[in-house]
Amino acid sequence: MATKVSGGKDGQKKPTSVATNLIAGGGAGMMEALVCHPLDTIKVRMQLSKRGRVPGQAKRGFIRTGVEIVQKETALGLYKGLGAVLTGIVPKMAIRFTSFEWYKQLLANKETGVVSGQALFLAGLSAGVTEAVAVVTPMEVIKIRLQAQHHSMADPLDVPKYRNAAHALYTVVKEEGFGALYRGVSLTALRQGSNQAVNFTAYTYFKEWLYQWQPEHLGGNLPSYQTTLIGLVSGAMGPLSNAPIDTIKTRLQKMKAEPGTSALQRITKIAGEMFKQEGFHAFYKGITPRIMRVAPGQAVTFTVYEYLKEKLEKSGPSIITGGRYEE
Repeated sequence: MATKVSGGKDGQKKPTSVATNLIAGGGAGMMEALVCHPLDTIKVRMQLSKRGRVPGQAKRGFIRTGVEIVQKETALGLYKGLGAVLTGIVPKMAIRFTSFEWYKQLLANKETGVVSGQALFLAGLSAGVTEAVAVVTPMEVIKIRLQAQHHSMADPLDVPKYRNAAHALYTVVKEEGFGALYRGVSLTALRQGSNQAVNFTAYTYFKEWLYQWQPEHLGGNLPSYQTTLIGLVSGAMGPLSNAPIDTIKTRLQKMKAEPGTSALQRITKIAGEMFKQEGFHAFYKGITPRIMRVAPGQAVTFTVYEYLKEKLEKSGPSIITGGRYEE
């Protein structure tokens, strides 16, 4: 099944310019990070937690985990690792939207310009892998190292190993080498690729259905509440499909490399130990805060992106334009 996104006088639409994607994507990512980062910290703590292995130790839910972080580390503890995220979020989102548009045009039917459902899925998959390799993996390694620290943000004498994102980057490279920044790159690429494949495909189809239902909006943006709603639903689909990958990735990226062991051996060891010691449910630790973080995050991202893109395109001609296409 192919989709056709309407826009312009003849039902076709020029690809969004690179400059527009940089600004709109970066702005959307910045807003998403500021709103949703506390839930990401809770998710990481839950994924790293090994409670439940020892008899008598009750498992912690996401509310209890969040409350304990605030009690022991202050509310600022929920924003640990935010510096790493904000540093990488602008290039991440710019790469995501720009590469998605590029892959989509590459995969479009050369004669009709129509982008099929399979092509949409592959374009989203490729965009996710691209952002994972270019930005997300190093950003995640630094973010997770910061989020895993349990020091109090209110006690100046409680000095953590990693003081901030820049210090964490310097320390990791100094102690473990540059390659440590790409620990878990295969799992990160798999997670990001599957996330964006599902996310972009679902969002595009939902948007097309809404345009068909409301033809008065053809050639313009949907109402913001509708963009938010379909972003929320499409955003929830990715985490449900790849939760085990994300949990194993988080544990791998917190660890230091073990001499003489390959990445595959470490991944297999982590997965095996999780299953034996914590059970199958351990692969889904943090799924609740992850969905609560990713789904609203995608809702915010798509809503802000569409809003900024419309404003930028109305403000003047695109700085960098491409050929005409249909989705």
